Amino acid sequence: MSKKTVSLADIQEAKARITPYIRRTPLLDQTAMNDEVGCKVWLKPEMLQYVGAFKLRGALNKILSLSEEDRQRGIITSSSGNHAQACAFAGQLLHCPVVVVIPEDAPQIKINNARAMGAEVVLWERTYDARWAKIAEMVKEHNYVVVHPYEDPMVMAGQGTLGLEILEDLPDVDTVLVPIGGGGLISGVSTAIKETNPNVRVVGVQAAASAAYYESRKAGECVGVEPLATVADGLSCRRASQVNFDIIERYVDEIVTVEEDAICEALRVVANRGKLIAEPSACVGIAALLSGAVKVRPDEKVVSILTAGNWNIEDVARIYLGEAGRAVH
Repeated sequence: MSKKTVSLADIQEAKARITPYIRRTPLLDQTAMNDEVGCKVWLKPEMLQYVGAFKLRGALNKILSLSEEDRQRGIITSSSGNHAQACAFAGQLLHCPVVVVIPEDAPQIKINNARAMGAEVVLWERTYDARWAKIAEMVKEHNYVVVHPYEDPMVMAGQGTLGLEILEDLPDVDTVLVPIGGGGLISGVSTAIKETNPNVRVVGVQAAASAAYYESRKAGECVGVEPLATVADGLSCRRASQVNFDIIERYVDEIVTVEEDAICEALRVVANRGKLIAEPSACVGIAALLSGAVKVRPDEKVVSILTAGNWNIEDVARIYLGEAGRAVH
C-alpha cells in the first residue's frame, strides 16, 4: 500500500493478520437506552480491547506488516495516549523497541500504561507540530520506523476491522456513529462499511471544541482550527489531514458536532444504562443522539463505537457526580 488510501481488500487482509492478537469485542444491544436516545442502539465497546482502546488494531496491523529488520530498528510515534499504549503493547508482544512522544498534559493513566508496557516515553508539548518535529529529530538520529496514528494506510486498515465486525454481527444496521479525532478510525470504518454495503449511513462525530473535519467539510477543503479546552482529549485535532479528508469526503454521509455538556451526559448514560466505563472521547456518538445532533427514527438500528476507556478514574468520577470534567487543550 504505497498509495495514501485504503481499500476493503486491505481491511480484510488486516483482519486476517491481527485476529490472533486482538480481542473481538462484542456488539451490545442497549434496550435500556433506546427511549433515551430515540432509536434502537447498539454499543461497540472497544474499552474492552487489550490496552483499553481500538488503537491496538491499527498499530498491530502496521507493525506486523514490517520486516523483522525494520521492527528491530525500533518504532516511534506520537499520540495523546491510546495509540501510544497500542504501539507499546505491540512492541512488547513482538519484541521490538518502542518510543512514544506524548503530550505532557495527557491523562496520567495513559502515560503510566505506555511505560509499564516497556515503551520509552518522551513527554513533549501538546501541539501537533512540536511533537512531530521532535519525532523527525529522533528519526534522523536513530533511524526509527514511524507509525503514524491516523495517516498510515496500514493503520487505517487495522481500524477498519471494526467496521467488518459490526456488519458481521448486525447485517441490517442502518447507521454507524464514529468519533473523529485525527481521522484514521473513520477512514477505515467508513471504507469497510461503504465498500460492503453503501446503504448504511456513516456519521462522524466531533467535539465542537475541536472540529477540524466538520469545518473542513463546510469549507470544501482541509482547514485548521484553534481547539478549545475539551474533556474529549483523545479527539483533539487542529487541522484536518488531507489523506483522511479525501476518504471521509468519499464515504462519510454526515459530520456533526457535540458540546461539552452533551459529552459528559453521554458518559453518564453509558455508565448508568450500558454499565460501561468509557472515556469522554468515546461517548460523542451517544452525545449526538442525546442532543439531537444526528436525526434518527425510533425503529432505526444504530451502532455507536465506544473507542476507549483510558482516563483517570478520578476525573471520570467527577463527571459521574455532575462536576466539571478534566478539559485539556
